[in-house]
Amino acid sequence: MEVTNETAVQEFILLGFDIGQEKRYLLLIFFCAFYIVTLTENITIITLAHVDAHLARLPMYILLRNFSWLEMCYVSATMPRMLFDLASPHGVISFQACFLQFYIFFSFGTTESFFLSSMALDRYLAICHPLRYPQMMTKEFCNALVAACWIFGFLCYIIPVILISKLSFCGPNIIDHFLCDPGPLLSLACPPLPNAPFVCQFAMNVLVIIGNLFFALLSYGSVIFTLIKKASQGNLRKAFSTISFHLVVVTLFYGSAAGMYVSPDGERQSHIAKIVTLFYTAATPFLNPLIYCLRNDQVKEALGRLLRRKERWIRRKVTM
Repeated sequence: MEVTNETAVQEFILLGFDIGQEKRYLLLIFFCAFYIVTLTENITIITLAHVDAHLARLPMYILLRNFSWLEMCYVSATMPRMLFDLASPHGVISFQACFLQFYIFFSFGTTESFFLSSMALDRYLAICHPLRYPQMMTKEFCNALVAACWIFGFLCYIIPVILISKLSFCGPNIIDHFLCDPGPLLSLACPPLPNAPFVCQFAMNVLVIIGNLFFALLSYGSVIFTLIKKASQGNLRKAFSTISFHLVVVTLFYGSAAGMYVSPDGERQSHIAKIVTLFYTAATPFLNPLIYCLRNDQVKEALGRLLRRKERWIRRKVTM
């Protein structure tokens, strides 16, 4: 269908949450506090992993430091816009801004899947090959791994986003979501639609989500098998406790993302789609620091050292 410039869509309207104005303000306050706490958690992890001499040289915490920075970017790709739309009567977003959010959001999500695989690889090498771990997981290799996660994460969705943005959008322009999700966007495109955007998006979703999930499960499966063979009962319980936190993060991320984006069938209830999307865009960045770090003894010890150092610094300032 050929669309003239006069009828082409120049902006979209994000419906967001179908609730009354009073409830919107309550949600605004709640998510604003939620967003601040999420940023604070991840900033704490970044600070500890950077300033603590012991954590700064451990490969796992180099990955976690970058992972926490990624979580801050990931939640910031959608949360500020959602807060703005809750405070304003109409969620109008320009065509360019919509596709920019689409690209950034999915690039951060893809980068997170690569980071989860990288941390699974780190645990596999540390537990299954402890003698070779210091030689294999060097600081240089860890930094290269981090760079690869960011680069491949932002390269994966360039072609799908370009293909979808080239479709004709001639109206309506209402997106029944709080972000520019590809499902609602594709439903607004004018027919007949080419198969390339659908095939490309589905193939990329399967390649990224299923590929990284399989790698992570294979790595943790090898770790569990090694622990069962080698660990004593007491050490086994402690080791499984650590690995279980990693598995919880993997389950939270992939469990929600797979249900939304792996299936090519777009027949999803909009309110369910919003809840699931909200879970992995807001809840997982909030929960991951708690699961990965704040229940970790090394992080607690590093936090204690930082607080004691801060206390000594304040006492010196007072006595001067």
